[in-house]
Amino acid sequence: MSALARLLAVLLLCSTASAREGAAVQVRDPWVRWLPGDLPAAGYLTLVNSGAMPVQLIGASCDDYGSVSLHQSRLQGGTSEMSPVEAVSVKAHSSLDFAAAGYHLMLMQPKRSLKPGNRIVITLEFASMAPIAVQFELLAPNASGPRE
Repeated sequence: MSALARLLAVLLLCSTASAREGAAVQVRDPWVRWLPGDLPAAGYLTLVNSGAMPVQLIGASCDDYGSVSLHQSRLQGGTSEMSPVEAVSVKAHSSLDFAAAGYHLMLMQPKRSLKPGNRIVITLEFASMAPIAVQFELLAPNASGPRE
């Protein structure tokens, strides 16, 4: 087998493995709690990993916001604290809910006028698989979850 044929075979195997991993992650119930003006918004979703290996969400981006980062809210000594995190892991054959009292996407610096009912696309970036573009609906500040 020529060197070129071997290289092509390796690339095909790598892309096939990557495609299998990508198919193992699903996003459910994506929504954003919109806040007026230039206030930061928060994105929530459920990541479902049906694969045999853990996956790691390492970032996110959105054309409609200047900055999107991963955050975690925690109760520390009776006070709620929010801090950025570098990555969020989802174990194999499990799911992870992003919620107001836990992990969430922090969306800052809106680039256009947005309001409840608008839809935006947030691209989720993973350590070992292709990014996933997900449509999120913006909901009112008092919303507690996606519309049924």
